Amino acid sequence: LREGRGSSDSSAMEPSPRHDSGYPNFDLETEMMDLHRAPVAGIDEAGRGPWAGPVVVAAVILDPDRIPQDLNDSKKLTPQAREDRYEEIMATARVAAVIGQVARIDRDNILQATFWGMRTAFRTLGVLQAVALIDGNAVPKRFPGTACPLVGGDGRSLSIAAASIVAKVTRDRIMVRLAKRYRGYGWENNKGYGTPEHASGIQRHGVCPYHRRSFAPIRRVLALSAETVPAGP
Repeated sequence: LREGRGSSDSSAMEPSPRHDSGYPNFDLETEMMDLHRAPVAGIDEAGRGPWAGPVVVAAVILDPDRIPQDLNDSKKLTPQAREDRYEEIMATARVAAVIGQVARIDRDNILQATFWGMRTAFRTLGVLQAVALIDGNAVPKRFPGTACPLVGGDGRSLSIAAASIVAKVTRDRIMVRLAKRYRGYGWENNKGYGTPEHASGIQRHGVCPYHRRSFAPIRRVLALSAETVPAGP
């Protein structure tokens, strides 16, 4: 392993291919725990691409003796399986979930909001000596510890898979609650992603406070709305 400390260099070497069996396992965590004599946190996010709602980042330290069964990349699990695994993770692991609100996304951009969430979630775990496996190809700048990026990590590392489940379930629950306040966008189904149902809702109801105004589809809607406002006398 070549690890980074607060580096966003995407050329950092990730773990060797021998670990990539197509299913998540605990091999990388064991290797890093042996190397650093410290627990390992998996870090992942949910919600970088939607038009609306927050981005959620989770950090999870699994108990090696109580790892829930059937952990996998959250995208490969059914909603009910995600909910079941979520409850098991919360009952057996150390977990931190951080919400990057729309205002932060629009101010800093989605990548920086996600990196902020990664740093904050890791700190929130409260395990100062921990090291991290981060899903993706970069370690955020100013990351408060030793970390290793892992492309496709939610399908390779059980800790990252657990973090992906926590982040996804947390965000989905937020979007279902918001759907009750802001009806007509179909967020209970599309979770804020750019579906035809969501686009139709924007045409009927306009843009609401939880839409990401920095995202191009929302910017276009706002620009068109401004163009159709009648000119003053």
